[in-house]
Amino acid sequence: MRAQFVLSEIGVGLRRNLTMTFAVIVSVALSLALFGGALLMREQVSTMKDFWYDKVNVSLYLCNKNDARTGGQCSKGAVTAEQREQIKSDLEAMAIVEKVHHETADEAYKHYREQYSDTAIATVITPDQMQESFRVKLKDPEKYKVVATAFAGRDGVQSIQDQRSILENLFNMMRGMNVAALFVMGLMLVIALMLIVNTVRVSAFSRRRETGIMRLVGASSFYIQMPFIMEAAFAGLLGGLVACVMLLVGRYFLIDGGLALSEKMPLVNFIGWDAVIAVLPLVLVIGLLMPSMAALIALRKYLKV
Repeated sequence: MRAQFVLSEIGVGLRRNLTMTFAVIVSVALSLALFGGALLMREQVSTMKDFWYDKVNVSLYLCNKNDARTGGQCSKGAVTAEQREQIKSDLEAMAIVEKVHHETADEAYKHYREQYSDTAIATVITPDQMQESFRVKLKDPEKYKVVATAFAGRDGVQSIQDQRSILENLFNMMRGMNVAALFVMGLMLVIALMLIVNTVRVSAFSRRRETGIMRLVGASSFYIQMPFIMEAAFAGLLGGLVACVMLLVGRYFLIDGGLALSEKMPLVNFIGWDAVIAVLPLVLVIGLLMPSMAALIALRKYLKV
């Protein structure tokens, strides 16, 4: 009988504040969708870093005869055969180095022509203008500075490039987007909490006569507050379900269908459905608990029992 009464009160409260309840559902859904999206964005950045960092190399570019004219690091002239062999030997002796590949000037020229054959400058570049290099695969890409410190300023080495730095701009941009999503999520969350508090306040005010009678007949505080808390929890749960649908549809639209980024960007390792599904229970739990706690706090102030 008590359960039936609580359920009937929930239905009455939702009908009386239908517009505000809808606003709560929408705001909770948007804030939780942004929260889930931020978690997935962070997972995407982590996945891409693991995927790409495992493939990037540290490149040691060696001096050629053209570099000698410009002075600087290569002022002593092009790299000698002895210097080249010593550099290779020292690289292979380093514990953090997994593999060393020597790319000759002719090979660099061939690769350049393959990538930039449609540009005007490709017709005037000659093999002797290309730099030979050592492509170093590290066991741990984060330890690039060990190689850079060991070979910086060494005779025959023109420059050292960590290919990881090329990807950092992309990752920084994605992290920036993640921070922006979290900021908007926080703003939407504040709006949702304010709506929940106002909804509970209006509902408690509109039913002050019923709650007064219940207080007189000896009903407990928990029993009086339960319908209001359940109303907020129900609205939050609906918002959480909408947020889950938005995350599922968003992942499908962006990666598999619609934009089809997985086909347009085959070199990018996108997150799978398992990552999205793993986030959904957390979204639902927050959608259920957040409005309930907000309603409980609001009731302490607006419903004196």
